Amino acid sequence: MNRVKNFVVVSAHFPENYQYFAQRLKGVGMNVLGIGDGVYDELPQELKQSLTEYYRVDSMDDYQQMYRAVAYFAFKYGKIDRIESHNEHWLETDARLRTDFNVLGFKSQDMNQIKRKSSMKAVFNAVGVPAARGRVFKDFEDAQRLVKELGYPVVIKPDSGVGANDTWKVNNADDLEAFWNQKQENISYIMEEFIAGTIHSYDGLTDQNGHIVFSSSYVYNQGVLDAVSANSSFFYYIRRDIPEELEEMGRKIVKAFALKERFFHIEFFLREDGSYMALEINFRPPGGAGVEMFNYANDIDIYQEYANIVQHNQFTADVTRPYYCGYISRKSGRDFKHDNEAVRAHCGDQLMKLIEVPEAFVPVLGRNGYVVRAKEKAELLDMLAYIDA
Repeated sequence: MNRVKNFVVVSAHFPENYQYFAQRLKGVGMNVLGIGDGVYDELPQELKQSLTEYYRVDSMDDYQQMYRAVAYFAFKYGKIDRIESHNEHWLETDARLRTDFNVLGFKSQDMNQIKRKSSMKAVFNAVGVPAARGRVFKDFEDAQRLVKELGYPVVIKPDSGVGANDTWKVNNADDLEAFWNQKQENISYIMEEFIAGTIHSYDGLTDQNGHIVFSSSYVYNQGVLDAVSANSSFFYYIRRDIPEELEEMGRKIVKAFALKERFFHIEFFLREDGSYMALEINFRPPGGAGVEMFNYANDIDIYQEYANIVQHNQFTADVTRPYYCGYISRKSGRDFKHDNEAVRAHCGDQLMKLIEVPEAFVPVLGRNGYVVRAKEKAELLDMLAYIDA
């Protein structure tokens, strides 16, 4: 197996907890080469110590600046072995850089299938995993025809988009017209039937051969769209067991996309009849505190295991799922019963982390976040309810 020498970390400074990837990659002997728009002197000291070198760009949206950064690293350190951000926002930039520098991983030609929800749906259907009915529509008349076929309510969102951005729940003809009058130009939208149910996920990491070496599952109290529109508390938790049907569907999807040396986050609806339906797949770890929750739920270091996979193609942790692990947000503008001191006293050492949420994620995750864990589900839910009271 060839040794991985030069690993370019895109957006080295954000989100902050991803600095642990850089630390662990350095620990297995790599040159960790960071690119970001953050000022070097303002980077966390631990991140500075992990980076062999840091290249600051004025704008990470300017591809020419990103290209020059990688070209500089290649000139100074030799062939680039990996380029990765683990971030949905930079998925296409990562792929374009890999294409231009002939680096292992997703390339630009792969983006249509892994970014477009319509392409995901086609893959789900091809491997026998149920998905919501719907398709991309081309004009208002086509949208009207499609909504007659699907029936109100429907959900409309960009075919290539992130999270709940520009997502519409359309309940009637007036809503459909309002969407059409406010939609972005030159954007392809997909319309799908509205599915009643809760969101469950299948998450994990694959090795260099495409084998799933780590898996986990989240249960969400509501969808991102509902959390944003209602300004309500948003919570989710890692379960200790993964339902057999969910795991079987998740494994089919991972195999269909031929994921190698990569995190994945697949979302499903659990419908009222107890069956699962695929929503979408994200080719990165779960957002927010999700990666750290893997660690808290399993008493492992997933950052280290990722580095082990990249350098040695080995996953060494023993995953027994000893804990439920939950996250809950506190939205600003609400009056809560218990301050942080009371929360700490109530949860004790089961409060794993108190988070000040980055501004970009506040509309979804809230201003403050709390990560707790417990061996029993009832105990976990009690702590989440106490925080939310």
